[in-house]
Amino acid sequence: MSVSLDGYFEGPDHDLGWQLVDDDLHTHFNQELARMGGFLSGRVTHELMASFWPTADQDPANAGPMAEFAAIWRGMPKTVFSRTLRHAGWNTAIAREVTPEAIAALTTAPGGDLALGGADLAASFLAHDLIDEFRLYVHPVVLGRGTLLFRPTPHPVPLTLTDTRRFASGVTLLHYTRAGTAASAVPWGVS
Repeated sequence: MSVSLDGYFEGPDHDLGWQLVDDDLHTHFNQELARMGGFLSGRVTHELMASFWPTADQDPANAGPMAEFAAIWRGMPKTVFSRTLRHAGWNTAIAREVTPEAIAALTTAPGGDLALGGADLAASFLAHDLIDEFRLYVHPVVLGRGTLLFRPTPHPVPLTLTDTRRFASGVTLLHYTRAGTAASAVPWGVS
């Protein structure tokens, strides 16, 4: 999940233009996401992705890592969590709510870890204690306003820093796992 230095997932009016995603970072995203067993997102994130990625590789301006991600996105099984969405194409199932039982069923399916995207959905997963790993891509920008990535929680979530990586763009990956647990079921990926 990309985040500003001051903790925002997106700027005002869902602005993501502040993100510094160059070919180096996009290639890294592709490598991480291609090995996932599925993408989990909320309606807003899903609709944003579905408005661009299904045909992004048909535009010659989107060569290289962008075109590669379009193929990854189309082929990846996706679950969108929404109470209002009636149809979601592109290999996407609709789930009405986040429950530990539904997520357990998804994590036991073959294919690998699941990448979670979207601040609202992440808050729901945190409320049910369903996130095992956090991969935060901190962009060198202070937004000052927008949508915070993390909402207030009733209790602390202890984490262990397992890896860092700095990209040429200045973006820094902070990879955390739950303190005292082995990383396994639901890593929190890129949106």
